[in-house]
Amino acid sequence: MTRRRVPSRGCRQTAGPGACTRTGPRAAAGWPDEWPPGPGPGRFGLVGAGYPRPVTFHETGRVLLTGWFSFLHGEVTAGDALALRRVQEVLDRARVRYDVAWSPRFRPDALTLDRARPEDYASLVFVCGPLHGPHVAGLHARFPHCFRVAVGNSVIDPADPAVTGFHEVLARDGRRIPATRDLAVRAPTAGSVPVTGVLLTHGQSEYGTRRLHDDVARTVSEWLARTRCAPLVLDTRLDTRDGLLAGTPEELLSLLERTDAVITDRLHGMVLALRAGVPPVAVDPVRGGAKVTAQAHACRWPALIPAEQLDAARLDAWWSWCLRRGRQAAQRRRRLLTAGADPADRLVSTLRQAAPAVGR
Repeated sequence: MTRRRVPSRGCRQTAGPGACTRTGPRAAAGWPDEWPPGPGPGRFGLVGAGYPRPVTFHETGRVLLTGWFSFLHGEVTAGDALALRRVQEVLDRARVRYDVAWSPRFRPDALTLDRARPEDYASLVFVCGPLHGPHVAGLHARFPHCFRVAVGNSVIDPADPAVTGFHEVLARDGRRIPATRDLAVRAPTAGSVPVTGVLLTHGQSEYGTRRLHDDVARTVSEWLARTRCAPLVLDTRLDTRDGLLAGTPEELLSLLERTDAVITDRLHGMVLALRAGVPPVAVDPVRGGAKVTAQAHACRWPALIPAEQLDAARLDAWWSWCLRRGRQAAQRRRRLLTAGADPADRLVSTLRQAAPAVGR
């Protein structure tokens, strides 16, 4: 990873390698005129940070970990979250104390930037993402006394105040900066989770006042948010022009085959999951039951929840069953269903009753 030294305000580079001379009002505080070059092993290099060198991890105190995941209107990506884990792993190994500032929209109960008291921290680390714009630059104003480090970032404009405000930038890429691996590559994970196909509908106005579709969608969405699984939102609607939707039945079936389970309030969501040998949790979104219930009975599929009885406990119970025994049950159902009869078998004989010459 490229180590980029960025002088802060009131600090100018001298001819000596890594040396920095204090100028301006801070020089009156009695700090040395000349800062020693580069940090030693296990020490912070506090270039322009307002601390005499050397300063050890234990002397600097607590570190505040920030990133785009910290801003109210920022975003939390999987890559950023993994990069954060990599940084936490490194700090944990070194027994460095730290807190993480999260966006209140992503983790309302966690520490936020607004609640983080600058005086509680000696250092601030900005993890991953591009270094640009007023949000990042604002950290320098809010935490002016902290030693500020950016790690695993993209440097778009080296002159951007968002960049120059850091005392050290350990970049992953940028102008005239050799690219290095992203932090997410080596981040620890908790292992894979079940992939869940999600097929919900908000339509079907033909059921009038019996419709409970919105209630079903809300309950399922809230349940998914707290369940350890990877939701894969799918749609039975085909579209040959929209490249983000399946264009043929085979494409949708291929997606379903790669899931571990399905949750759906659509008839074809349940039927196609069974055809793919994947266990579905079927919810009938119509008060009193309608075609989803009828089809579950026709397929002899037990994982069915009426909308009036839908709650987290029932979803948990059938979800656990699908992951433990449901796969084998779904595969047995697939073999029986594809070998059985359906109404199309009687179509030609029915047509011949009205027109005997059909099919001859």
